[in-house]
Amino acid sequence: MYLRTAHAEFHLPTLYRFIQTHPLGILTTAIKSPIYPLIQSSHIPWVLDIPPPPADNANPQVADKSTPIGTLRGHVARANPQAKAMIESLTSGSGPEQIKRTVLEEEVLVLFNHPVHSYVTPKFYTETKPSTGKVVSTWNYAAVQVYGKATIFHSSDSDDLSEFLNKQLDDLAKIGEEDIMGYTGEEGKKAPWKVSEAPESYSSLLKKAIIGVEIEVLRMEGKFKMSQELRDGDREGTVGGFRALGTEEGEKMAEMIEERDEVKRGSEGNLPGGS
Repeated sequence: MYLRTAHAEFHLPTLYRFIQTHPLGILTTAIKSPIYPLIQSSHIPWVLDIPPPPADNANPQVADKSTPIGTLRGHVARANPQAKAMIESLTSGSGPEQIKRTVLEEEVLVLFNHPVHSYVTPKFYTETKPSTGKVVSTWNYAAVQVYGKATIFHSSDSDDLSEFLNKQLDDLAKIGEEDIMGYTGEEGKKAPWKVSEAPESYSSLLKKAIIGVEIEVLRMEGKFKMSQELRDGDREGTVGGFRALGTEEGEKMAEMIEERDEVKRGSEGNLPGGS
């Protein structure tokens, strides 16, 4: 991901929160295969496991590239060509030792996108456009990229696969029901649906059709391109321009630009010599 300083975000709590709020990520792999495409992608909802806080002398605000900084858990249909390519890479060759392989050699990428993004017209730039005309259109968006090593739970007769899927599906349903739908069962709200409510024979049948993916996160980076690099007048004009559209998306874009401006100003204030 190309990261200009103005748009880069490496603060782990911020990146964790982004993924938890927008858990549908695009898993991308590059696996050499005589049958399947080299590069494949699949949209997968993920569960993020965050490690315990670092030691007192560590800096929790930036990614440590030498140790895992989290775990992503997801599942993929066995019929998915990407799943077939992953299994093929783990089981190719001869000998019983091939069956035991579960970690892909190649690094994988998961991309998380913010659902709100938009074209930005130069007409919004109320400071630079009138004075010099040196403006061009652009696109505002926010995204987080995660890189790591993937363990694939694929052996149908493995206890590891069963244990992984049981926990994964329960946790994913909890996130969807409570965090997304708001079905907490509290204060008059509906009770959340649980996987255990489905017939066990039905759930068991469906589980045979999926495999588990667990990614040890080694690198994580965010890009929040929200007009931070603009002059104050142009940024304020962009906020006003989006609000003047009178749409829900325009209002959300204006709010995101304001939020990132606050983050930028706060960061500048924390720098040596900042106020």
